Amino acid sequence: MTDTNKTNTSDNADKVDNTETRLTELENQVLTLTNLVNQLQGQIILLPDVVRYSRLQQFLEKGDFRSADEETTKIMLEVAGEKRDTLTPDDVAKYPCNSLRVIDQLWQRYSQGKFGFSMQLKAYYEAGGSIDTIRTQDVKILGKFADSIGWLNDNQETKFNDYDNWDFSLSSPEGCFPAHWWKSPYGLKMVTFFFSRLIACELID
Repeated sequence: MTDTNKTNTSDNADKVDNTETRLTELENQVLTLTNLVNQLQGQIILLPDVVRYSRLQQFLEKGDFRSADEETTKIMLEVAGEKRDTLTPDDVAKYPCNSLRVIDQLWQRYSQGKFGFSMQLKAYYEAGGSIDTIRTQDVKILGKFADSIGWLNDNQETKFNDYDNWDFSLSSPEGCFPAHWWKSPYGLKMVTFFFSRLIACELID
């Protein structure tokens, strides 16, 4: 092979390498853009609901946790398209994950990470809970969970009937709020379905 042929062969090899490198770079750019588009689509879905969550954000910003707690219930019933007495566990099992995440993130952001659904799920796990105890509606574990986040009085009875006298401040136990939402005519069954939904929506790793 002549020197000229060797040079041409070397040049062709370099061109092939450069082309492959550029193709790889383009593929990476396309992947990055695809991921960005997917993220933007998720945000766009929530744009029409900005007004829906604005009052909750305002209450939390001011540290008005009682109003924020009640507003959380209002939002969730509105999203579910039901009233307190007509909302069933089956409705909760289909509740939109996006809405749960927005509510949870707002609570966490304005409570210095103390409150939110994800903190409640974490507290449940720390009390010994698991997907199995949720399915069996383990009352002992639920009691430990409720006590750890301040929902039981000194006699281990629910404090929801004395809601007006709760401490609606950052001094409340971690995971205490949102609380108003949890009180349901369906009792333990609703708790079971709601915890299951929080897990399905992956609010914590």
